[in-house]
Amino acid sequence: MNRQRGSVIIIVLWTSVLLTVLVTAMASKVRLSAKTASHNQDASMQWAALMGTVSSAEMELMLERMPRPIGEVLEETDEGEIRTPAYQFNGLELELAYPTDEDFVVRIYDHAGKINLNRIPRRNMQLLIEKRLGGLDADPEEVQDLLAAWTDWTDLNDLEGLNGAEKEYYEDLDQGYSPRNNPELDTVDEILHIRGFADLFEGVNLDAAFTIYGNTRTVNLNLATREAMQLLPGLDEELIENIIAFREREDIQNRAEIAEIVPFENLQELSAWVGNNTSNIYSVFAYPRIALSEEELVAMLVADEFANPDPVVQAYMEIIEVRSYNNLPTVYMIEPYGRLPDTAAARVREEDLLF
Repeated sequence: MNRQRGSVIIIVLWTSVLLTVLVTAMASKVRLSAKTASHNQDASMQWAALMGTVSSAEMELMLERMPRPIGEVLEETDEGEIRTPAYQFNGLELELAYPTDEDFVVRIYDHAGKINLNRIPRRNMQLLIEKRLGGLDADPEEVQDLLAAWTDWTDLNDLEGLNGAEKEYYEDLDQGYSPRNNPELDTVDEILHIRGFADLFEGVNLDAAFTIYGNTRTVNLNLATREAMQLLPGLDEELIENIIAFREREDIQNRAEIAEIVPFENLQELSAWVGNNTSNIYSVFAYPRIALSEEELVAMLVADEFANPDPVVQAYMEIIEVRSYNNLPTVYMIEPYGRLPDTAAARVREEDLLF
C-alpha cells in the first residue's frame, strides 16, 4: 500500500514538473512573440519616419531650384556677404523647410564635392597616384605601371599598353573577370578591380571621395568631403581643416580666397582640380539621431578635443539627380547601410587658423 502511495506521489510530482516546464515554455514563447510583434511595430514606424524624412530631404533639393521668393532674407556672413544656399549641401546637418521628425538627422552631399572618376583627365589621375604613393618620393616606375593599368581599363580595346593590364591578365586571376574597356565606370568600387588600385586606395572611403555621376571635372571646395580633399594634390591635413573652418564662416568665392589659406606652391598643384561648379547629383543620408549624454560627450572631448559628437558612421543613403522643382528626383542608387563621409567640424583651434 505504501509503495502504491509512493508511486502515485512520484507520478504526481513528475506530472507537476512537466506541466511547469510546459507552462514556462509556453509563457516564454508568448513573451517572445509579444516582443517580436512590438519590435516589428517599432521598426515599421521607424521605417515610415525614415522614408518621410528622406522625402522631405528630396523636397529640399527641389525647392532649391524654385525661383527665390521676393523679399527672402538669405543667410549672411559677419561681413554682410550673402551665402550661397546651394553650398549648404556639403554634409552639414540640415534643418529642412518641411517639418521632419526631430529624432532623425539629414545630411546631403553635392557630388561637385567629389572627384569624378568618369571625367578625370589622365594627367590628373597620374598626379593623384603620385600623391597616394608619397608625392615627390613616389617611385616613377610604379606610378607609370598604375597609370598604364588605368588607361588599359578605361580604353576601348583589348590592346595591352606598355606595362599595362588587359583581358589576359584579369582572366588569369583566381576569380577571373574581364576589364571594363570603357571610360564610363559603373560603380565607384569598380576602381578596386584595376590592377594595383586596391592597394593604392586601401583604407579610403571611396564613396565619399569619388563619384561616377554627372559631368563635373573639378571639385568645389565649398562642397568637398574630407576624403576627396585628402586625395587632392597640394592639400595636407592642416590645409584641409583650415578650408573647412573657412567655409564654416563664409563661402570660398574664387582662387584669391583659396590663396588666403593655401600657400602659393600648394595652390599651383591644386589649381587644376578646383572650381565653383555645383551639380544635380546628390547623396542623401538619413538616420536616427544618437544623442550622447553630457558625461559621455565630456569624456569624449577630454580624450580627443576634435572628436566627432555624432558617432553614426552608417546610414540609409540614396544617390539622386534633381533637375527641377516640378519633376520628381531620379534615384540612381539606394544603400540601406551607406557609409557616411567624415562629418566632424573643422579639427583646428582658433589660434591655429591660417586666415
